[in-house]
Amino acid sequence: MSRSVLTTNNSKTIGVIFVLMASILWGTTGTAATFAPSVSPLAIGAAAMGVGGLLQMLIAIRQIGIDWARLKLQSSYVLIGASAVAVYPLAFYTSMHMAGVTIGTVVTIGSAPLLSAVIERIFDNKPLTGRWAIGAGLGLLGTVMLCVAKAQGHTDNVAGASDIRSMFGILLGLVAGATYALYSWTAHRLIQKNISSSAAMGTTFGLGGLVLLPVLLVTGAPLIETWTNAMVGFYMALVPMCLGYVLFGKGLAKVSASTATTLSLIEPVVAALLAAVVVGEQLSPVGWTGAALIVSCLYVLVQQPTNHEQPLSQRTNTSTPDS
Repeated sequence: MSRSVLTTNNSKTIGVIFVLMASILWGTTGTAATFAPSVSPLAIGAAAMGVGGLLQMLIAIRQIGIDWARLKLQSSYVLIGASAVAVYPLAFYTSMHMAGVTIGTVVTIGSAPLLSAVIERIFDNKPLTGRWAIGAGLGLLGTVMLCVAKAQGHTDNVAGASDIRSMFGILLGLVAGATYALYSWTAHRLIQKNISSSAAMGTTFGLGGLVLLPVLLVTGAPLIETWTNAMVGFYMALVPMCLGYVLFGKGLAKVSASTATTLSLIEPVVAALLAAVVVGEQLSPVGWTGAALIVSCLYVLVQQPTNHEQPLSQRTNTSTPDS
């Protein structure tokens, strides 16, 4: 194996590690939020993504200045990504509130990898490989099983909500999944334009955070009512959102957006494990099977592909292997 191939494989491995670390941090948000039950989902989302985004911008301010000329040339990607960042937490947390935590989570996280691949296919003309299809299929099946198991074991999911309310929550979950996929794609495109990951993420999330500040001002009063609420808000903004997305940006510099969003399916596994250990929630065998499938998905994606792995479109149009 040539040195360039080894370098590429090592770079991908590092990118996968960064994305997995970010997803593990994101998986702590649900358990953290249970310590501040009086804070609304909108306030949690606006505080986490808004304040976290502004912190990312402050951390990256020097690099943003260095890359400013290139960022101006790619302003359309920056604005699209920032708009997606602003919409994502509002759609995601409202989806969980209206359709239930389980349904909102599975729709958002489960749809993001597929929507990300569709975006890359449409705008980048990137082919879908058989390896990605297998990994995404295992991950989606595992996510569904995990969330179904949680739904069977808990009764905190907007019991008795009307069909219209639940359907609207599902639609918002799809919006959240689409915006997650969209800002992951725009950040990846910015990085491909020789803009550093810190500048790309800092600018995108900083502008999105500015848009979320009015929402935080309107809904965030409970965050300062108690020290516990304030600490939850501080943790959400600093660790999962700020640090998490810094790591995610570094991962996007080395792997595609569709791979990154599929790897983030580890998030519900982390959330379920923390819920069992910290909150005392129980997970059925169906749930553990789903978690195992998600881990299998990660194994498929992390394994290095063969030198001549074909896109799905070529596999369906040819009967002979690549030589």
